[in-house]
Amino acid sequence: MRTGRPLLPWVVWGVAAFAYAIAIINRSSLAALGPAAQDHFGIDATALSMFAMIQLAVYAGLQIPVGVLLDRFGPTNMLVGGGLLMVVGQVGMATVSDVTLAILARVLVGAGDACTFISVMRMLPEWFALRQLPTVSQLTGLIGQAGQLVSVTPLALLVGVAGWTNGFLGVAAVGLLVVLLGSVVLRDRPGDGTLFERITGRPGRLSRNARSLATPPPTGVVEMAPPATAMIPVVKEPRARGLGFWFRARRLLRLPGVRLAYWVHFTSPFAGTAFILLWGTPFLVGGAGLPQSAAGALLSLTVVSSMVAGLVLGPISSRYAERRVWINVSITAAIATVWIAVLVWPGTPPTWLLVVLLVVMPLGGPASMISFEVARSHTPRSFAGFGTGLVNTGGFTAALLVILLVGLLLDLQGAGSPEQYSLGAFRVAFAVQIPFWLLGITMIAVEYVRTKRWMEEHGRRLR
Repeated sequence: MRTGRPLLPWVVWGVAAFAYAIAIINRSSLAALGPAAQDHFGIDATALSMFAMIQLAVYAGLQIPVGVLLDRFGPTNMLVGGGLLMVVGQVGMATVSDVTLAILARVLVGAGDACTFISVMRMLPEWFALRQLPTVSQLTGLIGQAGQLVSVTPLALLVGVAGWTNGFLGVAAVGLLVVLLGSVVLRDRPGDGTLFERITGRPGRLSRNARSLATPPPTGVVEMAPPATAMIPVVKEPRARGLGFWFRARRLLRLPGVRLAYWVHFTSPFAGTAFILLWGTPFLVGGAGLPQSAAGALLSLTVVSSMVAGLVLGPISSRYAERRVWINVSITAAIATVWIAVLVWPGTPPTWLLVVLLVVMPLGGPASMISFEVARSHTPRSFAGFGTGLVNTGGFTAALLVILLVGLLLDLQGAGSPEQYSLGAFRVAFAVQIPFWLLGITMIAVEYVRTKRWMEEHGRRLR
């Protein structure tokens, strides 16, 4: 009998992480195409920001409803369904010329994207040991950033060569391929069948015999099971219809650790999200005066920086669980410091300072993954999907507000089109990030104290 560790968990994780990377490509498909989108649809900066803002608003607004559906229908169904929504949305972006229809297409992309990340995160604890989760979570984020790398330069080149329609149809085709792959590979947990097996009613032997990496191999040696990830007992939900959502929300928001996780996610990633998702290329080209090729190279640098950070922060977060929140705060403080230096620099910021910005700013994305480790330590297992969705709204709520405010401030200064962009206008617009950092760090400090007190009162410790 084979006693080695199972390979299937890594295969399932690999396909799920690949699906997340494709979702990132869909989410960021306008990252380097902002000016091209303005020319294609004939819109100003505020209208351009609406594409990303509405998409992120849908993403953030659906996190909790998707979390509820996730707990009910499972991550495989949600991943496949989300993938189909993104395919339809990108086909729409490829074929419509009306701005209203294009925004509707981005709504579909945002809805599909909303189903992806939290489904992957919900699947991981079923396949991996507790000690592996921080590293695997960061590796998932790293693979997602590889998708970001594709959307920064290769997609822009594809659209430039093949045209707007063919470029977005190509993205839709890859998304459809991932949907088909997910339906024959993904399984919610060991013992469950794939979506294809459940539809046909023929579960395979591989599914029936699947084991988690948290399950001890059949060697005859008794091993201690890893500690539970939930820090409070599971509470039975009320039976009354319509009360489930509000009961879950109140139950989780009473826990200071869940609130702490929300503010950790709120604070660190929004600057990088707003920059990479929409305003990076306009700022570097129209504000800092860089050539388009140099701007693309610098945006690619942000992705590489984020990927390297993901490799480092996973083991660090796992080893220093007691300090992980302050690791996040330190990274946020570094991002704010470099951004403020760029904003107050007399004249055009030098290239070395822009490079520092584009190396430090993306660290907020991997740092935000710490929020899910915090949430996992405080969320009841039966609420895992709901809790992950609740926490995941934080950074994207901040990002969509920053994206909108930057566009509005550019238009108010008369700098809302590529021909009118200026460094001074961008400085005023990007200064809107400062209140968000102050709010986030303040709330982290408040909720950290409350969480520490709650844990002492209940005799709990971090895991």
